[in-house]
Amino acid sequence: MISIAVCDDEVLECSQIAGTIKSILNEMQVPCMVRQFHSGKELLGAAKEFDLVFLDIIMEELDGMKTAELFRQKTAGKILVFISSSKAYVFDAYEVEAFWYLVKPMEEGKLQKVLERAVRKLERRSEEFIIVSRQREKKKLFLAEISYFEIRGRMIYAHQTEEIFDFYEQIGILEQKLQGKGFFRCHKSYLVNLNCVRSYNRQEAMLDSGEKILISRRRYEEFCQEMLRFMKEKGGMR
Repeated sequence: MISIAVCDDEVLECSQIAGTIKSILNEMQVPCMVRQFHSGKELLGAAKEFDLVFLDIIMEELDGMKTAELFRQKTAGKILVFISSSKAYVFDAYEVEAFWYLVKPMEEGKLQKVLERAVRKLERRSEEFIIVSRQREKKKLFLAEISYFEIRGRMIYAHQTEEIFDFYEQIGILEQKLQGKGFFRCHKSYLVNLNCVRSYNRQEAMLDSGEKILISRRRYEEFCQEMLRFMKEKGGMR
């Protein structure tokens, strides 16, 4: 089931958007749960519960852009769609890695296309995994739940949302397994999930969790190129 939040301080519009989203997904036969929020502060209190968020930009008190910045600090990998009566903020939306930008009044056909793409993205993300071994135990690691792999000697530590799982693997083999899956070896000791990178400089990458991962000097330029490529592929604004 996909969990969706709609945040708009105009109560009637919020209700209409939520109803249209639910109707479209029902026709697509996609199970969903849609909740409505009427302020950015209210949404931030429950941000981690949702896979997909529709967020109005022009709101009183905490506007949509500021809400989105705080939202990104709390969550990793959530899909964010802006809804606004103005096109003026479309370029600002890139700063918070928005998936799409819809202009009010929304055309149902455009909303359906956005939902179809978002559903496909969520399905791909939830399905990607690798299988690793520790002694006689085999474990399926879902990549969306891993912020980074840490290499210490012959052991690799997968830093997940709820736990750290350690296993034996050659780093070169692990890199091959992760090729094309949004991970990059930014340092001899770290393979980072690019989806979890909030910001970076020449020395380190700051993750959504608040952790900092070292970036080696010789890998920095390639890291920048990979981040740019990753963000272009991830983005979906039109």
